[in-house]
Amino acid sequence: MSRIPQIPPTIPPAEIERRSFAIIERELPHALDPVQAPIIKRVIHATADFSYADTLRFSEGAVERGRAALAGGAHIVTDTQMAKAGINRKRLAAYGGEVHCFMADEDVAAEAARCGVTRAAISMQKSATIGENCIYAIGNAPTALIRLYELIGQGSLRPALVIGVPVGFVHVEEAKELLMSAGVPYIVAVGRRGGSSVAAAICNALLYGLDDAPAGH
Repeated sequence: MSRIPQIPPTIPPAEIERRSFAIIERELPHALDPVQAPIIKRVIHATADFSYADTLRFSEGAVERGRAALAGGAHIVTDTQMAKAGINRKRLAAYGGEVHCFMADEDVAAEAARCGVTRAAISMQKSATIGENCIYAIGNAPTALIRLYELIGQGSLRPALVIGVPVGFVHVEEAKELLMSAGVPYIVAVGRRGGSSVAAAICNALLYGLDDAPAGH
């Protein structure tokens, strides 16, 4: 009979986070770029997957540009309610930004049905109404990245940053490759891995790097 481990009845959330990041620091497979490190570590914290130390790709100056956009009141557009729920909206609002997800909007569903395309693609079109200073956090739908690529090429959108981390098998890797050729700042999880939790973690890491305020939600 195995011995049941003894766990303290309560550990404050801040202490759990501190211990978690200490473990991550010890177990990292190699040293990280100091600018990119907070982003990578928070993704590992959200996923317990150390492969992100090697699979996250950053365009030149992506972290700095993302943080500058957020400090200037950038809005965040995401493709899932889960990612929206995971982003620290209070911290974002302190800089004047909001999180938007149009996936459940009736007009988006109707237009997607009419055109025979995904709601994610139509959501990207609708996001053009927000304005220039936008960060896109895509954690689920490769079709959102593909439509973003098209809109960027048409000159309809010029994102401050695109976080391209959709998870899956169909067109996921190709969509990420397209994004990295679009000529806009990006943070991408190459390969099939990703997800809404990764998209939210990257947004939060950018936000938490703006000042010395506590990182909790």
